[in-house]
Amino acid sequence: MRRRDFVALMGAAFAGWSSETHAQSTTMPLRLGWVSQNPRSAPFNVAFERRLRELGYIDGQNISLEFIDTRGDVSRIAAAMKEVVERGVDILLAPGPELSLRSAMAATSTRPIVMVAIDYDPISLGYVRSLASPGDQVTGVYFQQTELVGKRLQILKELMPNLTSATVFWDRFSADQWKATEKIAAEANLGLFGIDLGEQPYNYAKSLASVPQAYRGALLVMVSPVVFRDRQRLAEFTLVEKIPNIHALSEFADAGGLISYGANISVLFERAAEYVDRIAKGAKPAELPVEQPTKFELVINLKTAKAIGLTVPPSLLVRSDNVIE
Repeated sequence: MRRRDFVALMGAAFAGWSSETHAQSTTMPLRLGWVSQNPRSAPFNVAFERRLRELGYIDGQNISLEFIDTRGDVSRIAAAMKEVVERGVDILLAPGPELSLRSAMAATSTRPIVMVAIDYDPISLGYVRSLASPGDQVTGVYFQQTELVGKRLQILKELMPNLTSATVFWDRFSADQWKATEKIAAEANLGLFGIDLGEQPYNYAKSLASVPQAYRGALLVMVSPVVFRDRQRLAEFTLVEKIPNIHALSEFADAGGLISYGANISVLFERAAEYVDRIAKGAKPAELPVEQPTKFELVINLKTAKAIGLTVPPSLLVRSDNVIE
């Protein structure tokens, strides 16, 4: 998936960008506040920093990356956002859950904020007015998970034509995804048993043990920052249980999950870096429309399919963007 696969809402605002660095327009390095629930080595964080370097920003030279990893503890997000603001940052990056953006806006009413909205709808929640006219402080990229629920259910049914019921893992960050999945599944005559994963650390074995046997034929996992950080542990759990599973992000399939269908979030973070660059050069958030991805990837882990004794239909394999063998 390439950056050209995004909605071209930015129009002329992004046309003709140069790779001039912030240091060329000011003697002071740009200070970027960056709070994440995952380590700096996470694939999307690496993609963000790589794109900044491509645009000419080198940490410690013409940019200072004030990065805080909350280590999956979402209760630390608000304090972390406040801390980076107190460090005197020029721009804030608010990736992931709604709490990240809410905390950023609570920490400052003046600094520009670049969001990477993955688990929530910033328009319906009032953070931005619209895609085309986001408002004075916030802009960025927005991946609407709920729009893809029907497609994931369709993929699951194609994978397992006789499937009549399944389990859904969700948490407080993915409650809206669960509600959308429940509604669409009812229309498709697929019975679902939803499990709220509760408090951290999530006990996936205990959660599945509470599910009636009739619903253990497959597992749908709603995406959240906590579950994302657990993706390796979750993949190992589903492999032991030999339960087919589908996810929203390719990183889950990379970690050993069976199937994923959704946007490439590393590309979203690359676009976020471009928003940072544009704002650093003087653009206002109100001048930069919010973007949404328009291309989605189907990733199948054949190694996992073989391990759990499942045959993937050729019709799915031929449509896949990536097959892990």
